[in-house]
Amino acid sequence: MAHDPGEPDWAPDINDAKWVVVEKLQSYGDRPIETLTAPEARKNHTPADAVKDVVQEHHIPMPVSQVDTVGKEIPVTGGGIHARIYTPKNAGSPMPVIVYYHGGGWVIADINTYDASARGLAEKTGAIVVSVHYRQGPEHKFPTAHHDVFAAYQWVLQHAASWRGDPKKVALAGESAGGNLACNVSIMARDKGIQSPLCQVLVYPVANNDMNSVSYQKYANAKPLSKSIVAWMVKNYLPDISMSGDPRIALVKADLKGLPPTTIIGAEIDPLMTEGEMLRDKLKEAGVATDYKLYNGVTHEFFGMAAVVPEAKDAQNYASGVLKKAFRK
Repeated sequence: MAHDPGEPDWAPDINDAKWVVVEKLQSYGDRPIETLTAPEARKNHTPADAVKDVVQEHHIPMPVSQVDTVGKEIPVTGGGIHARIYTPKNAGSPMPVIVYYHGGGWVIADINTYDASARGLAEKTGAIVVSVHYRQGPEHKFPTAHHDVFAAYQWVLQHAASWRGDPKKVALAGESAGGNLACNVSIMARDKGIQSPLCQVLVYPVANNDMNSVSYQKYANAKPLSKSIVAWMVKNYLPDISMSGDPRIALVKADLKGLPPTTIIGAEIDPLMTEGEMLRDKLKEAGVATDYKLYNGVTHEFFGMAAVVPEAKDAQNYASGVLKKAFRK
């Protein structure tokens, strides 16, 4: 997958495979997210669309999926949310369970956009993955999504056995805004005295509200996530911009004591990189067993791109190793 040497000024060191995906995403000519309403932005092409097109255009062989999926509706206060359960084929039972929360700034994207991440984790861990959608802003403002994902976690604990899951072996994973949501679920479980997840894997999580951090300045114009897109997402999800300092959004301001072992995966070319490192440090200060791995040369959203980006394959293997170890205890 060679490309012309015109790497972007915002990332001279972007790796070739990742740049091919970004170039494909830009080639669709969609209007910038930050100029659109949320319903319009949800119709834009996604990084997942770009990966699928790159796979087809470069004739990249795709292995046959090793999981079966089924949709479930989860009741929540004032409505319902959809989840997709990924069950490894030919697996014994009961199987451990990973509750997975997708990204999209609490505004855009869904479980289809992040199918490759959830599917990859199920295949690599042999665990059931429950990928949870949640109500999004601006139609459903903060803290709706935060409450929805905790309700989904409780639902999984109650119902896991009915779909061959082991309710005693449940872990959390999430990407971007979903990484923020996963950590919030751990905090709420602690505060409400409910079974704690065995571990949490947070992939480039939203963890602070400082949009002048080192990585926000360095990668303000990065693709697919830029400073202006984050500002747009915050404006759409929060009832008031002043709420961005709420510890449920700015996790580095939260009480993190007593949380489960945490793995944070970061991307170098990402406005959120600095806050991922800060969250690592704050978790360690709070006495939480924490490990952190940064992938250089890749952008936000790389984790689900294992079909074309080698670092994504490595990151999924790394996350899966952490999860399998937690399940063995």
